[in-house]
Amino acid sequence: MKNHIKSLDHEAIRTILMANDKRVIFEKTNVVPDEMELLAELENCIGIKDINPKSVLGLDIYQYSSYGEFEQMLIPFLFKTILNTTIDLCIENHPFIFQNYTRENILKSFISTGDGGFLIFDTPLHSLLFACNYAIVLRIYNAFHFFPRLRKIIGGISTRYAITFDKIYRFDDNHYGRAIINNSRILSRDSLNRCLIDEHVHRWFTVNMDGMENLQVLTIDDIAHIQDFSEYDVLPLATRSDKIFGRESSRREGIINSDILKIGKIKAKETDISIYNLHLQVCLSLVNNDDESQNKIVTVSLGNLNTTGI
Repeated sequence: MKNHIKSLDHEAIRTILMANDKRVIFEKTNVVPDEMELLAELENCIGIKDINPKSVLGLDIYQYSSYGEFEQMLIPFLFKTILNTTIDLCIENHPFIFQNYTRENILKSFISTGDGGFLIFDTPLHSLLFACNYAIVLRIYNAFHFFPRLRKIIGGISTRYAITFDKIYRFDDNHYGRAIINNSRILSRDSLNRCLIDEHVHRWFTVNMDGMENLQVLTIDDIAHIQDFSEYDVLPLATRSDKIFGRESSRREGIINSDILKIGKIKAKETDISIYNLHLQVCLSLVNNDDESQNKIVTVSLGNLNTTGI
């Protein structure tokens, strides 16, 4: 299964070690052993070539430690509330693209960092759309439209974003891999509340969309023809609409502007990875689910145009 995240079995690895190694050895003369047989067994067990790449979206609440103690205690609740609302928006706004996701399986793979966390998706497009919907909810909160009294107590919230695309695996119900490591490194380097992506994400959009600049002109039919979505059920295309990618290209709603700029490199395992600064403007029509007579058109920016290095 293409979208399967490979799990490493602790007992299987331990069995190989017990058969091909010694747990403890004390000899009068130390000898460096031949590891080739053990290496072959471990490589066969882990099957690194079978580990699929996944996209990771990193979210980090900027300067969380600068809030007062009382506000810090409320922010995890606020972040979880915004996260849950964003998940519901993604499933509702993008029925074709998010057809394989539920709130439960998105939250199951979520890696919390206390003041943010990492979400794991199949493609960079899933990560990008999640970030767009998150930015919408965040703007609604900051503008006193979403729990306005709580907004007055906590104050405004800023978030920095990073999107990476690389291998991910599971061990003991936790997720590991270069996509998470690189994402964390990118977030830690940014102090300008940007949306940063790595070279692998940039390449994915170049291969599948001829570049991220085309996000503002693509239709949902164009998305459906991307190789990663070739096995998706097409029924949602006929019965429901996508709030960002319409049936026809439009500048009135969805992604109305897209800018991408290369800003620097980071070193990951002795390899230089190019980092790009992404700036999107997204326009959505929102309806209050608690009172459907209330609606609002909101335009937000994901990231910013500051190109200072990383």
